[in-house]
Amino acid sequence: MLYGLYLSAAGVIANSYRQDVIANNLANAETVGFKKDITTFKERMTAAMEQRQKTGWSDPLSEGLGGGIFAMPTLVDHSAGEFEATGNNMDAAIEGDGYFAVNENGQQRLTRNGQFMLDKDGNVILSSANDAKVLDPSGQPIKLEQGTAGSTSISKDGYLYQNEKIVGQIGVFSVEDPTQLQKQGGTLMSYPDQAGVKPMAGTLRSEFVEHANVDPATELSALMDTQRQLEANANMIRYQDQTLQRLVNDVGKVG
Repeated sequence: MLYGLYLSAAGVIANSYRQDVIANNLANAETVGFKKDITTFKERMTAAMEQRQKTGWSDPLSEGLGGGIFAMPTLVDHSAGEFEATGNNMDAAIEGDGYFAVNENGQQRLTRNGQFMLDKDGNVILSSANDAKVLDPSGQPIKLEQGTAGSTSISKDGYLYQNEKIVGQIGVFSVEDPTQLQKQGGTLMSYPDQAGVKPMAGTLRSEFVEHANVDPATELSALMDTQRQLEANANMIRYQDQTLQRLVNDVGKVG
């Protein structure tokens, strides 16, 4: 009976975790450049299987019950989101693979958010993070004259033009293993090996932004399924607790 409680409790914890992840995806469904998280789980070995490795003994009842599940670290879905025209000359979206790079308080971060603006010093920055300076292909911050954002245009190669003259270039970078990217808040991500971040010949679409790759309908369906599973496991805990209570109070009195 206690073994069943453990399995149901594991189900509650796992589905509560999945529910939080899905809710966060839904909350960022309109966030430019956001990449949704995917929950992963691991099947736990039954007590019989764990004991067999040491003693060779197996419990048929435990084998039939299974060992439950454990929540594993989330994965990030790096597929591209839909593009939307903004009409803002400082916006840009990357077609295909690649990431923009920014310097945030001395740390290099990567993002698919292409909403740019100029700060009071003329630095090209992310509009969602005032301390994130956009980098050129050589990894240096891009600085323009103050108050010139309105006369600036971005080519498909990432070049910044003013009066038909090139005044800078927005860098596009690739990573060796996208699965190693780690979220750092907002739409910014870090890569553990800086040597693995390299400039690439990316193609930009000016005056467009890339929306989050979150399908609200799919996420809502998954959320409802998760809530049903969480409720089912919570009910099983209650039923088993009631059975144990009767076992102790009623059967104990008969004995």
